[in-house]
Amino acid sequence: MRVWLAQAFLVPGLSLARAQSASYLNNTPIAPSPATLDNAFSPPFYPSPWIDGPSGRWAEAYEKATQFVSQLTLLEKVNLTTGTGWMSDACVGNVGSIPRLGFPGLCMQDSPLGIRFADHVSAFPAGGFIAASWDRAEFYRRGYQMGLEMRGKGVDVQLGPVVGPLGRNPKGGRNWEGFSPDPVLSGIAVAETVKGIQDAGVIACTKHYIMNEQEHFRSPGNFEDKGFVDAVSSNLADKTLHELYLWPFADAVRAGTGSIMCSYNKINNSQACQNSYLQNYILKGELGFQGFIMSDWDAQHSGVASTLAGLDMTMPGDTDFNSGLSFWGANLTISVLNGTVPQWRLDDAAVRIMTAYYLVGRDMAAVPINFNSWSLDTYGYGHAHAKVGYGLINEHVDVREAHGQSIRQAAARSTVLLKNSGVLPLTGREKFTAVFGDDSTENPYGPNGCADHGCNNGTLGMGWGSGTAFFPYLVTPLEAIKSQVLSNGGVVQSVVDNWAYSQITALARQSTVSIVFVNADSGEGYITVDGNAGDRNNLTLWQDGDRLIRTVTAESNNTIVVIHSVGPVIIEEYKNNPNVTAIVWAGLPGEQSGNSIADVLYGRVNPAGKTPFTWGKQESDYGPDLIYKPTNGSQSPQDNFEEGVFIDYRAFDRKNITPTYEFGFGLSYTTFNYSDIKVTKVSGGPYAPTVGKTQPAPVFGNVSNNAAEYQWPANLTHVRNYIYPYLNSTDLAEASMDPQYGVEVELPAGSQDGSPQARIPAGGAPGGNPQLWDILFTVSATVTNTGKVAGEEIAQLYVSLGGPDDPKVVLRNFERLSIQPGQSATFVADVTRRDLSNWDTATQNWVITKYPKTAYVGSSSRSLPLSAPLDVSDYL
Repeated sequence: MRVWLAQAFLVPGLSLARAQSASYLNNTPIAPSPATLDNAFSPPFYPSPWIDGPSGRWAEAYEKATQFVSQLTLLEKVNLTTGTGWMSDACVGNVGSIPRLGFPGLCMQDSPLGIRFADHVSAFPAGGFIAASWDRAEFYRRGYQMGLEMRGKGVDVQLGPVVGPLGRNPKGGRNWEGFSPDPVLSGIAVAETVKGIQDAGVIACTKHYIMNEQEHFRSPGNFEDKGFVDAVSSNLADKTLHELYLWPFADAVRAGTGSIMCSYNKINNSQACQNSYLQNYILKGELGFQGFIMSDWDAQHSGVASTLAGLDMTMPGDTDFNSGLSFWGANLTISVLNGTVPQWRLDDAAVRIMTAYYLVGRDMAAVPINFNSWSLDTYGYGHAHAKVGYGLINEHVDVREAHGQSIRQAAARSTVLLKNSGVLPLTGREKFTAVFGDDSTENPYGPNGCADHGCNNGTLGMGWGSGTAFFPYLVTPLEAIKSQVLSNGGVVQSVVDNWAYSQITALARQSTVSIVFVNADSGEGYITVDGNAGDRNNLTLWQDGDRLIRTVTAESNNTIVVIHSVGPVIIEEYKNNPNVTAIVWAGLPGEQSGNSIADVLYGRVNPAGKTPFTWGKQESDYGPDLIYKPTNGSQSPQDNFEEGVFIDYRAFDRKNITPTYEFGFGLSYTTFNYSDIKVTKVSGGPYAPTVGKTQPAPVFGNVSNNAAEYQWPANLTHVRNYIYPYLNSTDLAEASMDPQYGVEVELPAGSQDGSPQARIPAGGAPGGNPQLWDILFTVSATVTNTGKVAGEEIAQLYVSLGGPDDPKVVLRNFERLSIQPGQSATFVADVTRRDLSNWDTATQNWVITKYPKTAYVGSSSRSLPLSAPLDVSDYL
């Protein structure tokens, strides 16, 4: 179909054909072989699916949403989908209000570990650390408590949790915001977190969809002396997408996430937020996503193209921060009036937003926004960028409740004991305790003294960037250790300057136990810390940490190393050093850092955490590096995911590389034995692809084509650079303010088609075909505490899928068991159809292959003493 539309719908200077070429002009499949990933394309898929046949809680919420949206005018629908602009309202993102119906708009607020830019809030452990607890209850509790705090501040949508990046390379700057490079551990963690947030009455926005695996070149822009470089393109095959990176997003959708945030990067050379295949076919089609797709901040690069490709909400609403221009806003009003965007597409976007709103009970749970992202002052400007609307902006509502104790517990339960020669737990009565390292103490600027935590001063409680929150306080390790030792009348001294070598040497020589605190940081790419532009430059310790450890161990034969880090660092040397008597990974623990590590060091908590990633001996063990320099001139760097599903432990296993510490590894102050594996077959029935057709696209309310009805109200006070839906002329060409308004452009075939559409065979319900969750086997094993103290063990179930292109083993389930000394517990794990399936690119569906399947049970990915065959002959 050919239509006339405004060029203003696009990035300036970028034609619609170019903006969408990778989304609809090329019909190559999204499943290129690894050898042909260069210049990969995403195939087109239109129209954008509308909510069809919702069930359960979604059905009730959908009914309320359609009743609400049916009352809205065109302008009000546009207001609901378009952000008001950066710093235009109280939150990091807001959509406009609907005063006629008493709807105040929506507040979107960071972050995945707490509330960014607000006081009297909690700083929770990061996702990449809580994952080390391998504890569904902790995942849920953390999500619920974060949701309660968001709700108490007036937030409608929490911008989290994160499963993108998944963590392809450990140097990825934002890996710590997510959970683990293993899709099953991430999938279970994200599902429980989503449930927790939304049970608290706040919409969870799972992000970043998808393949945003590095910070360098994540968005188009000018990079230092490199000039303009287009956004990096993550190029991958269909099998890799389904079996690895999409897996946890499917779990989030099945758990009911109300929103998904599309990412900055390109995927197979199509910008994420206008990639019709990934948004329309995969997310809304195959995964049956019922909520709304929100753009990352300034990740929208077109108007009509992104609308038709499935985007439902643009954030923060302007084309660039504070530009006063928008791809939507008035342009979306125009695109509906001139017929470029069908009314049903805008209606579906509005309905999706309101369905998520009612799903979590925002109509019952909402409180007015009582904070301001742009100032901690009590009084200030309600519209910070425009500097208008002076009044009360921050009521300083304390929403923390007793969450600090939960944070302390969660961080202690996530702590991983990597090495212990028997020195731990400490008694607190050691003759002379020495503490070393800047990481043990205060940031001299205060815990929130660096914007978005963009520095590495003092103990590391979280990474940097938009995924952070303000600390209400930060208990340092030195404080907690001093308290413990002094309560027993002991001696404790410290050197916290990492470069004070002579003082470090002298103190280490006196000590009977030395505790060295070191760290490694990373974050979002708009901040550079010590030369690291978001992504880490290497996997070494920061702040001269390696020399600090070597200096202490040269004098002390009882050195405990505690690591606060965003991910793995190279520590093979210390594993093998006999003077290093213990190594503890304390991750990114949040506000209770010192108390939680002291709980573990002094035995109040028996550590049971397991590392959620692999610790390699060297960087090259992990496979493909990040792209740090442009590889394609000003065009998109081509990041080819040629390794397929083989990342982290899967890659180590495939290449037969011995890691320093394997995925799933962690010690305890007691010991455990595994025995007596049993497999029970459960009749799951045959797998049937989803068939049939959807209902036609519904339309809610009538839209007048009279442009006079959409003009600026005479009594409206215009706020500078605020994004409004109104037109400034009854002539649509003039209203667009686009000299190329009359350019004729061919839209993607089918993009305006609201007729019944074929259902996707691998779809059928939120998360995918519901038969994927049929239980086919139940595996059980006995775990015995063979030590002298009570402890917890995380029993892990792995499966071998048996094919030549499959990993050696893949994690499929786990359970955290509490066991008294000399006692046993039974580990029970279900194995679903999904757990035993591979993605088949020919049928575009999941299949169980003929290769032999084996279940393994043990304490880590490389300690699997129990195994049993799984007879899948009935399911082929």
